[in-house]
Amino acid sequence: MESHTEKILITGALGQIGTELTNRLVEIHGAENVVASGLDRWQKGITAAGYYERMDVTNTQLVRQIIKDYEITTVYHLASLLSGTSEKQPIFAWKLNLEPLLQFCEMAREGLIQKIFWPSSIAVFGKGIPKENVGQDVVLNPTTVYGISKMAGEKWCEYYFDKHGVDVRSIRYPGLISWKTPAGGGTTDYAVEIFYEAIEEGKYTSFISENTGMPMLYMDDAINATLQLMEAPKENLTVRSSYNLGGMSFTPKELAEEIKKEIPDFEIDYKPDFRQQIADSWPASIDDSVAKKDWGLSYNYGISEMTKDMIKNLKVKLNKN
Repeated sequence: MESHTEKILITGALGQIGTELTNRLVEIHGAENVVASGLDRWQKGITAAGYYERMDVTNTQLVRQIIKDYEITTVYHLASLLSGTSEKQPIFAWKLNLEPLLQFCEMAREGLIQKIFWPSSIAVFGKGIPKENVGQDVVLNPTTVYGISKMAGEKWCEYYFDKHGVDVRSIRYPGLISWKTPAGGGTTDYAVEIFYEAIEEGKYTSFISENTGMPMLYMDDAINATLQLMEAPKENLTVRSSYNLGGMSFTPKELAEEIKKEIPDFEIDYKPDFRQQIADSWPASIDDSVAKKDWGLSYNYGISEMTKDMIKNLKVKLNKN
């Protein structure tokens, strides 16, 4: 599809991924071809998109009307309740994280839209799965509300492709790290919070224990991977549930050591909370060789490059230079 004919709707466009993905899609397709949506009231500068719609994604009638009004061809459906927050609101999390996805798949089945991106997560993994180098096709056994909803969503994506040819594409994101937008209630949020606290306070109390390794990805690499997948020829894709994405793996202690190279007086201590149990159920590293083979997944940032870039940009953002 030529980019100038593509009309894009982004749900959750004001969130951690949505903000930066919207900016990149505007650069590629032009603001006039990008519609952002979220729960906030419109205000000047709320998004780089040419249009903004205040929209509850569980309101199917409204969503359908917006898709028709703007002649949307592609949906990036990012709106969801993240892992930590989902544990506190399980019924709402199930409704929000699953039902709108099914409605978008139905719209694609009907021919109303042509292509869907939906994010899954490493939360789909769980008990009985090796901690290191977890493969693409392991049995999923999530132990959290978020992981259960993501596992179900993956199967629905696969079902709609197998039964109806719906072109829905997905990535299992690891923890995402960004200096532009604050994190929003996830178990890996410590890896964002730690930078703010290091710069502003010189110390941080981690809610994850010091030697708990988890897969992480710098936001620039996450956005690049998302666009790579969505631009890949349909016939190259062999996974229609969700692709593994590995990024880098590190512990809070290892991240603190990298920060100390830039901020020598930085101190860290550890007080694990309920999110520690969630982290313990997740893998420490991921095998993403299938994504590399199918659509050329690659990364630009390791822990050292990411740490330097985060501190440099946050110091400017927080006026701490």
